[in-house]
Amino acid sequence: MQQVSIKNIKFGDKQPLVLIAGPCVIQSLSFCLDTAKKIKRIADDCGMPFIFKSSFDKANRLSIDSYRGPGLIKGLAILKSVKQQLKIPILSDVHCAKDMPAAAQVLDIIQIPAFLCRQTDLIVAAAKTGKIVNIKKGQFLAPWDILPIIKKVESVGNKQILITERGVSFGYNNLVTDFRSLGIMRALGYPVIYDATHSVQLPGGSGDCSSGQSEFVTGLSRAAVAFGCDGLFLEVHPDPAQAPCDGANMINFKELETLLKQVTKIRKAL
Repeated sequence: MQQVSIKNIKFGDKQPLVLIAGPCVIQSLSFCLDTAKKIKRIADDCGMPFIFKSSFDKANRLSIDSYRGPGLIKGLAILKSVKQQLKIPILSDVHCAKDMPAAAQVLDIIQIPAFLCRQTDLIVAAAKTGKIVNIKKGQFLAPWDILPIIKKVESVGNKQILITERGVSFGYNNLVTDFRSLGIMRALGYPVIYDATHSVQLPGGSGDCSSGQSEFVTGLSRAAVAFGCDGLFLEVHPDPAQAPCDGANMINFKELETLLKQVTKIRKAL
């Protein structure tokens, strides 16, 4: 397996399970700093490397009225402050190829949103930055369909690739996880991350916005680690019920701490 690394964090065979976590969207600098500090403390206590995640622009919301975040310039400035003050790597999703140069100045990992995972120009622009590219497998793809997307990143010489499973469409307003996909995609030669919080999302489940079933996040996370993955992607908020978006599928700090203690034991058992 190709080993992917950022600073002192390594993804892949025989490496520690990596945590990618944070709120769905940036609310403010103080909010991001406080949230990142608390997640880092929990991750450190469990011996898990931590990468902070939050979005500066959620450009793929269902409703025109949905909160999107502070935007590219202000959002990147906030993420840069979190990175510098806490000395942690940063991941965020980028929706437009034209935003890649600015994003690459701050982000350690550039995430390709699931809905955009077949957009060639976007993927190639991300790959050309030389940064790690995290491809979120679209809800509409079979696991083997990720290979041509990997080849788009490799086409410019970038082999710093992560693949993230986030559930597949299963009827109307529902997703399901086929854990076989973790093994199938790992066999392609790159580390695989399991996104437990988006896997319990109910797309459009509340009419003009998504709903979710956060009560299943812990169980799915345990199953993914037991099956075999290289990291967990979890959206975390101090009060999910008050989150401006995706609150129904996010977890709080207490739930995160319990979950990480459980999955580290499972990982050690393996």
